[in-house]
Amino acid sequence: MKVEVKDKHYDKEKERMKISYMLNVLGFLGFTGGLHRLYNGKVATGLLWMFTLGLFGLGQFVDLFLIPNMVEEREIKLRLKAGLSPFGVAPSPQAIASEIYQSPQETLMVELLKAAENRGGKLSVTQGVLDTGAKFSQVEATLQEMHKSGYVGIGNNPENGAVTYIFHELT
Repeated sequence: MKVEVKDKHYDKEKERMKISYMLNVLGFLGFTGGLHRLYNGKVATGLLWMFTLGLFGLGQFVDLFLIPNMVEEREIKLRLKAGLSPFGVAPSPQAIASEIYQSPQETLMVELLKAAENRGGKLSVTQGVLDTGAKFSQVEATLQEMHKSGYVGIGNNPENGAVTYIFHELT
């Protein structure tokens, strides 16, 4: 039992090859030469062949050996133009992120902002830990980062001397 696999791109290329050779033969018979080149997308040389009778027959003869490459080039260009790979395969769709990734530090920043808003725009590291449930080192590093970025000022609590981070936009 023989299984025959048909490749539609191969069939198209074969059909283009037949038509190209037929158009080339028309040039040999005295009809307009260069039609095979125009058919395969070689417009400039196709017109040159047409007006010089196939470069006086010499070009028509040489093209008998060049037609397979012309056909292959044309098929590749047509596939690329159609959005396919040179082998005729559609490119795989690109993955698109449906959600924007938010790092844990950015999430902690938002939680600290909400905590500071509830406390009148001022927040100590201990208060940040109580309100967010994060570790002391994480809260302190995040508040330091916010200070470096200019979102927060640093001051001291006059009653107990604790370092207080002041959210100027919330006071």
